[in-house]
Order: sequence, then structure tokens, then C-alpha cells
Amino acid sequence: MCRHLGYLGSPVPLKNLILDPSHALVKQAWAPRDMRGGGTINADGFGVGWYPAGAETPVRYRSAMPIWTDASLPALAASTSAGAVLAAVRSATVGLPVVETAAAPFSDGRWLFSHNGVVRGWPSALAGLAAEIPVEDLLTLDAPTDSAALWALVRAKLRSGEPAAKAVATVVSEVAAAAPGSRLNLLLTDGTQLIATTVGHALSVRARPGSVLIASEPLDAHPAWRPVPDGHLVVATTSSLLIEEIS
Repeated sequence: MCRHLGYLGSPVPLKNLILDPSHALVKQAWAPRDMRGGGTINADGFGVGWYPAGAETPVRYRSAMPIWTDASLPALAASTSAGAVLAAVRSATVGLPVVETAAAPFSDGRWLFSHNGVVRGWPSALAGLAAEIPVEDLLTLDAPTDSAALWALVRAKLRSGEPAAKAVATVVSEVAAAAPGSRLNLLLTDGTQLIATTVGHALSVRARPGSVLIASEPLDAHPAWRPVPDGHLVVATTSSLLIEEIS
């Protein structure tokens, strides 16, 4: 059910996050350690979004192919550096389409978003909550998937002026109530902060002076990695880290 990561800090080559570490995202795609009953490999596409220096909005590179089969990625990842990155590999829920537009990160303006998990009872379980989303947004979802719908719910709250952490936590609480048993690890960034949740899936964080890295699984054996308890919200910047229970 997918793996994802978010990074904030000094600019680093994308390969330092998604290709080079001993348990980088490319390895988590075919040899994940902690899927918690949500699939075995993440071969149904991938995506990476980053914020070029001075740019107001992020750039995305997405594909429906397994990340390890993309011949263009190594050169792109070696030649591109960024101080804010969100990347993901996808394990599609049975019955949902395997297309480029279904791969995270989803985007809108300065925001990038990823979902690691599944909404139980999709799509009927979300029908009531989806009624709150503008019709035009529903008609223009990136893909007919639970992850894209979750992004539409979060995005609607962001557009209404809700603070990002509250928007994410509220959506998680509402979806968990509407679709019990869902796995709802969400990851959101605007290039200055990372907001993540843990509901039914693993997540770890590594915070050091001037940088923070959040990932479904630790990328290496560095002792600074710490697991985030289930049912918690993470709000991180390069200078602060808050981990609290989702109310």
C-alpha cells in the first residue's frame, strides 16, 4: 500500500533520498520491510516532487512504471538537487487503475500530497464526505482512486483557509469514522513544512539540526531515526518537530 518520504533541509541531489541509501525508496519498492498486511511490493508507479530554488510551485516527475525500471530516473536524480522533496512508490489497491496520474505526489499550487494506505469500502464509504467537495474538483480528479479523493478532501479544506495540520488531521478523523479499518498515512508539504499522519501503517522520522526526513521506513541505519506511534500527527520544519496524537 505504497511507501513515501518527505525531506526539508539543505539542497541535496534527489538520488540521495530515492536511490543511494541502503534502504532507499527504490529498494522499498521491491523489498519493503513493514507493509503491515497491505501488499508485498510497490510496483504500480512512482513519483517525485521537488521545489527548485526560487520557484513558487514544485516540479513533478511521475510514471506508471516500477521505479526500478525507469531508465531516465538515475540521471535526473543525480543532476537535480532540492531542499524540499516529496516522493512515493505505489502499490495499487486491487481494482484501481495503474496509470501515471494515480501516482503520488498529487499537487495544487505550492502543495504536494501523498497517501500510503487504503480507504475501506471505497468508493461508497466516502460518498458522504465527497458531497462537501466542489463538483468541478470531483470531475477533475487525477484518477478515480481513494488517494486522489483524499487529496480532494484535504485540498478543499486548505482552500477554505484551514491551517494545513488541522486540515490533514480533520480529514483523517472524518475518513476513519466513515470507513473504519482504513489505513491513512498522509503526507503533505508546501516546501516549508511537512505534515504527516500514522493510521495503520509505519512511519519514521529523522530530525537533525537544519533538516528533517520523514519516511515510511528508515532509509538507512542512522541512529537518529525514530518510529512515529500509530494514530499520531507529525508537523515538522527544519527547526521544529511536533508529534501529537490525532484527536
